[in-house]
Amino acid sequence: MGESIGVKDPERAVQTWRRSYTRRVAVTDAAIITASVFGAQFLRFGLSGPDLSMLDRPSGVIAYSTFSVGVVIAWMVVLRIYATRDDKIIGNGATEYKRVADATLRFFGVVAILAFVFQVQVARGYLLIAFPLGLLLVLLGRWYWRKWLLHQRHAGRYTQRAIMVGERQKSRHAAHAICREDSAGIQVIGAVTEYGDSEDLLPGIPVIGDLDRVLDAIEDTGADTVVFTGSDNISPAEMQQLGWELEQRRIDLLVAPALTDIAGPRIHARPVAGLPLIHVDYPRFEGHRYLAKRTFDIIASTAALILLSPVFLILAMTVRHDGGPALFRQQRVGLSGKPFQMFKFRTMVVDAEAQLPALLDRSEGNGLLFKLRNDPRVTAVGRVLRRYSLDELPQIVNVLRGEMSFVGPRPPLGSEVAQYDGRLNRRLLVKPGITGLWQTSGRSDLSLDDSVRLDLFYVENWSLTGDLMILWRTLNVVTRAQGAY
Repeated sequence: MGESIGVKDPERAVQTWRRSYTRRVAVTDAAIITASVFGAQFLRFGLSGPDLSMLDRPSGVIAYSTFSVGVVIAWMVVLRIYATRDDKIIGNGATEYKRVADATLRFFGVVAILAFVFQVQVARGYLLIAFPLGLLLVLLGRWYWRKWLLHQRHAGRYTQRAIMVGERQKSRHAAHAICREDSAGIQVIGAVTEYGDSEDLLPGIPVIGDLDRVLDAIEDTGADTVVFTGSDNISPAEMQQLGWELEQRRIDLLVAPALTDIAGPRIHARPVAGLPLIHVDYPRFEGHRYLAKRTFDIIASTAALILLSPVFLILAMTVRHDGGPALFRQQRVGLSGKPFQMFKFRTMVVDAEAQLPALLDRSEGNGLLFKLRNDPRVTAVGRVLRRYSLDELPQIVNVLRGEMSFVGPRPPLGSEVAQYDGRLNRRLLVKPGITGLWQTSGRSDLSLDDSVRLDLFYVENWSLTGDLMILWRTLNVVTRAQGAY
């Protein structure tokens, strides 16, 4: 099992793989930052750069190479201070990338302020190359190591062996969520519930004991992590004692609150008289975050339309080869239930809508949406466009017009919205997107429950950083043509 967690000494195994991974990331960060800073110095000044004058005093003159060394060391220290390699954030989610970006941008701001205060004459071109280039490459380096880590976890290495402790229904819900997200690196190996060792918690996750033998279960299984899901049979005093016992054994304790699909940025610990209350922010769809999202959509859509205009022309001419129109217009429902005309390149025969009633009983969709893997109405050109999502490109116009966003829930038909209940109506609280979590998690292969869950999770937890990650993942999914038909 390589560096997987063993049974005999789980604490030592966990610390070993965490140190190993942290060391790999730290070495990569150092190499990238050094190359970026000295590369910027070379690009700006060549091999023999000028000196850096300070207050125009000869005694205050230092070489750019010395300054670059200081920048590299300070940059690495700042990444350490901001806990960008914390084992609790590695492997999944946007927190790691956000911390790297925050640390770098703030460091850049501090350097600029100090240079101004002490009148250090630093070339702007040097800084404008070093910091953006370094940030981009560090993020790419983190992405590479995350992909490597996920590959290791798929193979059963670099994971934590966890047991669920709590009431059966709560533990089953938490275990299902954890097993669904294998990138989290938590392998559930058993459960301790109020009913003892009766039926399995989930297939492959046995119940290994009652709630009065948690420590015995840890010893028997070699678990290094306990996920507590809550139980009225464990008093606060007993839970405190259990925490002390786990601390002595160096066993990680995770508490799974009865909250569903709420991301970390909305959760804040609020200690009150020794009681760790959890404050949950409500999702917000206005203010500076919304303005940042709209600004990004305007800039990115304008640039995309300019850069992709030759591609639009070629695809339009190709689609029109059969004599029909290049664009397909369809009414969809957007923000707050407002209808709009969505644009796509036409992928079906001209009379596709007239043929639909005869195909309804063959639908392979998720219940609300008609989908047919081998739809006879799709043209030969249309199959290629759908395979690589090229038919979606005209929706960039919808983004520029403010009817859609680059990232958001899938834009629904009016017939779908008519079947929405109160829960599904929350999809309409944000603009629909060209891509989203549904696009990067299976596309047309998703069940109705999974599609709804992903869309609602996005609505509840969206952020600009998360949008950028989804866009990056979309490129990978589209090139593999996964779930597209």
